[in-house]
Amino acid sequence: MPEATTSIDYVMEKASGPHFSGLRIDGPTSSPPASSATAPSVADVNAPKQPFVIGVSGGTASGKTTVCDMIIQQLHDHRVVLVNQDSFYRGLTPEESERVHEYNFDHPEAFDTEQLLDCIKTLKSGQPYQVPIYDFKKHRRCSDSFRLVNASDVIILEGILVFHDQHVRSLMNMKIFVDTDADVRLARRIRRDTVERGRDVDSVLEQYAKFVKPAFDDFVLPSKKYADVIIPRGGDNHVAIDLIVQHIHTKLGQHDLCKIYPNVYVIQSTFQIRGMHTLIRDRGISKHDFVFYSDRLIRLVVEHGLGHLPFTEKQVVTPTGSMYTGVDFCKKLCGVSIVRSGESMENALRACCKGIKIGKILIHRDGDNGKQLIYEKLPNDISERHVLLLDPVLATGNSANQAIQLLVEKGVPESHIIFLNLISAPEGIHCVCKRFPSLKIVTSEIDVALNEEFRVIPGLGEFGDRYFGTDD
Repeated sequence: MPEATTSIDYVMEKASGPHFSGLRIDGPTSSPPASSATAPSVADVNAPKQPFVIGVSGGTASGKTTVCDMIIQQLHDHRVVLVNQDSFYRGLTPEESERVHEYNFDHPEAFDTEQLLDCIKTLKSGQPYQVPIYDFKKHRRCSDSFRLVNASDVIILEGILVFHDQHVRSLMNMKIFVDTDADVRLARRIRRDTVERGRDVDSVLEQYAKFVKPAFDDFVLPSKKYADVIIPRGGDNHVAIDLIVQHIHTKLGQHDLCKIYPNVYVIQSTFQIRGMHTLIRDRGISKHDFVFYSDRLIRLVVEHGLGHLPFTEKQVVTPTGSMYTGVDFCKKLCGVSIVRSGESMENALRACCKGIKIGKILIHRDGDNGKQLIYEKLPNDISERHVLLLDPVLATGNSANQAIQLLVEKGVPESHIIFLNLISAPEGIHCVCKRFPSLKIVTSEIDVALNEEFRVIPGLGEFGDRYFGTDD
């Protein structure tokens, strides 16, 4: 390979592209919660990422399909699959077929809910599913054909009664109810059933009055209370759909642990951030470059962490004589570094917060226990301050818990502590967040797991040795 292609600029350029918390969206994700004493299995590390399941309900012809199509169109950069509840109608028996005009297709018992559950569970597990095809003219399933649905990032389940069954609802991450005027829905149903399903107007009106409207009042409308989002006017409400899509994008970009622990924050990744991670994780990088790019990443993490501090409103007069309403920085603040790797983050904090006080905590790491406090020097009034706790790598979480417990014993409220890291292991996040649920963790990437030696993988080695040049 030519010399130019191995340059740092080349590495930064090649690192561009979508990024999900340090892992490709179609690659291995973090393992389930594991104790710090047990290394994760290969199966855990390579477990498929859980898809985001959206339920879309509403009355007949309310615009559910239009809403689903608009969501799918705007989620073009993700794999999305649509599953219709109508595909799971039970086939009519010969006796029922002879009296089809007396059959209530809008009743919960008209659907094979067990098979629908099996379908969603299978797709959530990462496996494909053969969805039945229902013939609305013959009122039975096509016995020789199916629609193969593959596992995707987003599963949209659409139907009038998808909120009715508690077990189906429990599989959803978001529930949307499309609310449209009854007259508009009736007009749409007449047009649909006469054009697409070969029915005459009189039969459509008779079915609507006898079954559809009563079923809506008895089953569909009561399920509206389970909705997370209600969209008036259906597909005409572009603002509501845009907001829903933004929320879905946010959830898809979140690491699974951020959904479990809402106080864990991963800074939004860009190709620059991914490129810097690529460089500092490369064992062949020079010490000078390792320090340079680590400092850049640390500065971003510190800035993001400062954004979680409380602010007060402040008005100033600009040079043009205009009034500007902004915010004032938090005054009672200090940093605390866990010696010695945490000291690498002090310069970035000083650069962001002029004259900030910084304390130190030294904990002896005996194996993976890290429970022997050797030294601490903290500001006398630390109990009155918000604390930024500094340590570039969160591994098992044992040393972090020891440091956090010391701060709490010194009178610092748990909610006033923000723990700043460059990378975090899932085991460490579990360990810290379960013991201190009100504390905030801000990191730039969540790695896969810990190995048998309790080192973060893929990780970046012994950060302190690499940063301070003591690994030679």
